[in-house]
Amino acid sequence: MKLASIRIKSNGKQTIAVVVDGTYLDLNKASNGALPDSMIAFLEQGSTAMSAARSIANESGSLQSAVYDASDIELLAPVPKPGKIMHTSCNFSDHLSELTTWDEPEWQSHNWGDFHFEHPTGFLEAPSSVVPSNAKVKIPHFSKQLDYEIEVGILIGKEAFRVKKEEALDYVAGLTIFNDLSARDIQAREHSNKVILLGKSFDGSCPLGPHLVTMDEVGECDDLKMVLTLNGEQRQSSSTANMVYKVADLVAWWSNTTLQPGDLITTGSPPGVIAGMKNPVYLKPGDRIDCNIERLGTLTTFIDG
Repeated sequence: MKLASIRIKSNGKQTIAVVVDGTYLDLNKASNGALPDSMIAFLEQGSTAMSAARSIANESGSLQSAVYDASDIELLAPVPKPGKIMHTSCNFSDHLSELTTWDEPEWQSHNWGDFHFEHPTGFLEAPSSVVPSNAKVKIPHFSKQLDYEIEVGILIGKEAFRVKKEEALDYVAGLTIFNDLSARDIQAREHSNKVILLGKSFDGSCPLGPHLVTMDEVGECDDLKMVLTLNGEQRQSSSTANMVYKVADLVAWWSNTTLQPGDLITTGSPPGVIAGMKNPVYLKPGDRIDCNIERLGTLTTFIDG
């Protein structure tokens, strides 16, 4: 099942929908208000809400007054403002290797030879930085090195604290696509000071979407093909099979702090980023980034001035 957060253009109502044959069925309207109109509230209802949404989707033919074409709605991020974003870093060994060659003095001041993988590492990102598919993201005025990174987004479905790896997927509502837009020059300076903040959390830095795809539809999540193109040119191509820590590992580790419905965990990115190139040409106005992940769809981002 594919779920979406949408805004209906005719009345401005923000609600959640199940995607049926390319159309959007308003679950709040179709359930006569029994299902909430926000994704986090929906996820908080757990399996009861999921079961109700599946039943409603099966009856979509008789609920046409609650069905909207794609042109009738504005697609929002699946969770427009997650409670928290747990960003996993350096989870693809080849991506780590390419960044060790990044020619920024602040970045090179770190001794990358000491880097090792005893457990996932990462940082928090600002929920206010999330934008949906097809968003136009402005280049931050303080950066000259805007970069992309394709990642899987793991959306938590129920409260999780210190869960076992073997049970971790039971706490996942579904997966989506995440484009980790990064102000590399700012990131390098922050990293030399052993922090990451504005380089990853500026407005628009977290494109997310297009939908939340539930785990029953995703199926096996540890071998999903990942492809990013820039203006039609393939830049990143890999698979979740190449992650050092898989989806269940990440949920189990990050649940050492309480995870709540609607929280987002990112998986880290494969190689192919601009910063890893010998003569990098960073993102510029007019660029189009398409992130495609098998069974999750395509997340599109446009770079504005």
